[in-house]
Parts: sequence; C-alpha cells; structure tokens
Amino acid sequence: MAVTDEAIEKIKGMIVSGALRPGDRLPRESELAAGLGLSRNSLREAVRALSLIRILDVRQGDGTYVSSLDPQLLLEAIGFVVDFHRDDTVLEFLAVRRILEPAATAMAASRITDRVLDELEGGLDALGGEPSVEALVACDLEFHRGIVGASGNSVLCSLLDGLSGPTTRARVWRGLTQEDAVSRTLYEHRAILEALRDRDAEAARSWATVHIASVEQWLRSTL
Repeated sequence: MAVTDEAIEKIKGMIVSGALRPGDRLPRESELAAGLGLSRNSLREAVRALSLIRILDVRQGDGTYVSSLDPQLLLEAIGFVVDFHRDDTVLEFLAVRRILEPAATAMAASRITDRVLDELEGGLDALGGEPSVEALVACDLEFHRGIVGASGNSVLCSLLDGLSGPTTRARVWRGLTQEDAVSRTLYEHRAILEALRDRDAEAARSWATVHIASVEQWLRSTL
C-alpha cells in the first residue's frame, strides 16, 4: 500500500470509529502525524485527497475539519467523475438510471404530497401540447427530480441527480430526431403522475421503467 493510501486509511479509520466526528477539528499536523505514525508530507497528501472528495474541510488560517458527511455533499464527487464520461458510455448511465429511478418512483408513491403532485402537474400543463424540445427536456429534469426527491432517500436522490447530466444530450437528440418523442414523453409523464396520485407504487414503478427504457431503446437502435 502506498504511503498516502495508508495515511488516508488511517484518517478514515478515525472517522469510522468515531474518534473524529462530523464537524470535529483535526489535531495539529505534527500531533496527528506522530499519533498515526506518518510523515507530515504523507499526512498532507492524505488531507488534500480527502478534502477533494469532501470528507475533510480545509479552512485557511483556521484548521482542518471533518465535513458534515452529508450524503449529498459526498456524492458531489460522483458528479465530478460523471462530467468526464464519453459519449459511448451514455447507454451505461441510462441502464443504471433504469435500475434506480423506478425504485425511487415507487418509494415516492406513498410519500409524495398533494402539493408536490400539483406542482408537477402544473409544470406539465404549462408546457402545452407542443412544447419545444429544450423546454420539454428542462421540464423532464425537474419532473423526475421532484419525484425522486419525494422518495425520502437523500442518497438515492443525489445519485440520480448526478446521473441525469450525461443523459440530457441524448434526450434532446431523441426529441429532435424521433417523430413521436415529445408526445410519448408527455403521455408517460401523465401516466407516472396518475399512478402517484393513486398511490400505486407498482404502477408508478412500471411507468417509470417504460419511460426510461424508451430513451435507452431508441439510443441503442440509433447507435
């Protein structure tokens, strides 16, 4: 194991064991390095690496603290990695989304409030029957974000939010090139919404699967 990796593991061990808790300030560099049996250089590299993935918060002139360890904060690192995706991996992102999002939609069926449902329906109504592709995709992102947010699972919400970016261009491309893409999307959105209003988790799961799979199927046949 590389020295920096060993340092990272030792700091992680302190956090997992509870020796360091969210919001705690790390001991002075010399003390921590001596206590963990590390050189100060390897400790600095470990702190730098852990700060990049939001485990540690380095405050200039103040010290280094354990972050809140909030799932949404930590999962921002996934969004960073996702930004480097290649076009030929879009199908893989869609496949993961097809696995996770129907589950989140089913979870939302018993938790989503009438107010949120009304807001989602209002967004669809505002689009009208023949929206532009750009307006539809923007609404689509907010529609799914609202539903996943109602699942009550912040980790799932953050994961799906990070996965949505790479599929946006595919959705626009489909809307511009597939004849019935806009009408199908609107129809499927209404079906998902109706299932959620009925508090029918399995119907909501099924319609969400159909909705995402249709984009995946189109892209697979196009590529």
